[in-house]
Formats: sequence, structure tokens, C-alpha cells
Amino acid sequence: MADKNTLARPYAKAAFEYALSEGKLADWSAMLNFVAQAATDSQVVELLKAPALSSKDKAELILEICQAKLDDQGKNFIALLSEQGRLPLIPVIAEIYEEFKAEQEKSVEAEVRTAFELSQEQQQVLIAALKKRLNREVSLKVVLDKRLIGGVIIRTGDLVIDGSLRGKLAKLAESLKS
Repeated sequence: MADKNTLARPYAKAAFEYALSEGKLADWSAMLNFVAQAATDSQVVELLKAPALSSKDKAELILEICQAKLDDQGKNFIALLSEQGRLPLIPVIAEIYEEFKAEQEKSVEAEVRTAFELSQEQQQVLIAALKKRLNREVSLKVVLDKRLIGGVIIRTGDLVIDGSLRGKLAKLAESLKS
């Protein structure tokens, strides 16, 4: 069976290109994220998998849950996904859409794992350094992780910068074994 990303990419690209042409990137981002959130609810997941429900019934279920957040084009998009049996891919479609949007806007979200709370000043220094290195606007998502002992691990896309004490100790141990 094909990978979920492979199946979801054409739909995410079509949604992105439509939203870009209409100047509605943020609106579609909000719509897709809302629908993705609804589609990951455990009860909704079970209903979307139910073979007894037709694709039309599944689309109506999603539309009923999300109708206040969807415009006409969003409703048509959900109907199309349902006809193609792709409703379970909505979370993946929303994720890929966000990647296209970030690329268009030259922005990126960086996850920073740290053992201790970062001050605003420290966050601004990290943002400036990452902005210079990545040549993009950067937003930080700070996650506390007491297992690190000290330092930070920064993840953005495929880039991982391990400046944690735990990582440095692991490298030292590895070099001593060699």
C-alpha cells in the first residue's frame, strides 16, 4: 500500500495552490487544521473506518462537525476527499499543507527541547541565530525535558542541533569506546 504522505500530497498541493491563488492561505490553514483535529477524535476515527457507512455518510459526518469553520470550497474539498476514500488522510493533508505554506512564507517552526525554562532574551537570541542560519522567519516551540540535564536540542524539519549535555556526554562516551 502507498505511503500516507504519497497519497495525501496531491490533495494538500491542490488545496495549497487554490488557497494561494485566492489569497486565503491562512483561512485554509485554519480550516484544514480544524478538520484534522476533528478527524483525529477517537470516535470520529472509528466512524470513518466503519464499512457500513457510505462515503457520502462519512462526508456528512465531517461536514456536520465542522460546518461552522468551512466555506463552500472547504465543503467541496471534504466531499471530494470522501468520494476518493481519503477522509482518514485529513491530518496528513493538513500537515503537508502547512509545509507548503511555510515554504511560501519563508517561515519555519523550530522545536527547542530544554531542561530549563528559557527567558525571552534567550529565546530571541536563538531566533536570531536560527533566522541567520536558515534564512527564514523562525517561531519557537519550547518543550521542557528534564532528561536533558542541561543545554538544548533544536529540531526544525530535517535539521537537528544537539547542544544538550546529555548529547555531549553520549558523544564523549562513544569517542572513549573507539
